[in-house]
Amino acid sequence: MFKNLQKRFESTESYVSLVLGIAVVLVVGVLVYNFIANRSQKAATITTSTSDEEKMATSTPGGNHTVIAGETLWSISEKYYKSGYNWEDIAKANNLESADRVEEGQMLVIPTVTPIMAQGEVASGEVSKKPEAKTYTVVSGDTLWGVAVTQYSDGYKWVEIAKANNLVNPDLIHPGNVLMLP
Repeated sequence: MFKNLQKRFESTESYVSLVLGIAVVLVVGVLVYNFIANRSQKAATITTSTSDEEKMATSTPGGNHTVIAGETLWSISEKYYKSGYNWEDIAKANNLESADRVEEGQMLVIPTVTPIMAQGEVASGEVSKKPEAKTYTVVSGDTLWGVAVTQYSDGYKWVEIAKANNLVNPDLIHPGNVLMLP
């Protein structure tokens, strides 16, 4: 019997077959291992994502926040303060030079401040205030938005002021200009 086996293994074809058989078994074993390992990692990722969502839903100011892809200071402020207007507080607390430069994975301090809510109500097309005068003389530092707020209590009326005065560039008004108030 031993001589029979010895004769079988004397040919090179037998060695090649043996090596190829071992290689196939190893490749299949590695593939099965990777498949099982990836399933375990995906399950852990799903569990982690759920806990991150739960943390965000119950987020309160006074801690830290790790920036997730696609987040802005406004969206982070909405999560913690239920108002995006506190984005400036987050920027100041983190000494950010530019509010547009938050990166995924960045750790931010979330300060404990009073939430800033939107002021005023949306009018149903009515003007809440009529200007007292028909004209307004521009002073240094004025903007059309500021004039509209002081005269109409509605900054969006700047468009009507610009149209009534045929302003080509509404960003360019000079002290001493007299604006007609529609």
